Amino acid sequence: FRHELFTQHLTMSGRAGHPAFMDAQVQKAFMKQPTAFLNKKGSEGRKMKSNRVVKAIGLGFKTPQDAKDGCYIDKKCPWAGNVSIRGKLLRGVVVSTKMNRTLVIRRDYLHYIKKYNRYEKRHKNVPCHVSPAFKLNIGDSVIVGQCRPLSKTVRFNVLSVVSEAQGSKKFSKY
Repeated sequence: FRHELFTQHLTMSGRAGHPAFMDAQVQKAFMKQPTAFLNKKGSEGRKMKSNRVVKAIGLGFKTPQDAKDGCYIDKKCPWAGNVSIRGKLLRGVVVSTKMNRTLVIRRDYLHYIKKYNRYEKRHKNVPCHVSPAFKLNIGDSVIVGQCRPLSKTVRFNVLSVVSEAQGSKKFSKY
């Protein structure tokens, strides 16, 4: 019920339905990037360019076009926010997108049992923050990068989408 009330107040300012182009002002507090200066004086005749601040995170990952052109405000976004990517890079499959700007990825691996000289399948679920620049569905394969703790359980940020969801759920790595 609360989610239905929240979505009624959203206004579109770009591509229909994409979270990067929703109106940034959906809360009572004024949302803005802390590094962007909004009070620039300019003549009325000239077209003003946007005051959006984005950065390159390095490690061979390109900045998404939706991060450059979008109007979302997300302080935990690696491109438009105040988060640096350092540490591990992991690959996993999206299993849940029920949280707000957070998803859960599943990482499958094999564990060796010395007594039986065999392997067993195991998995770990890793909660990750996802920027509004991405539109992800269950089953998509993503690469996530480690960052500072963003909440009690979230320590990773989605950096790229490797492949879209295809068929049924299966043990993907082996």
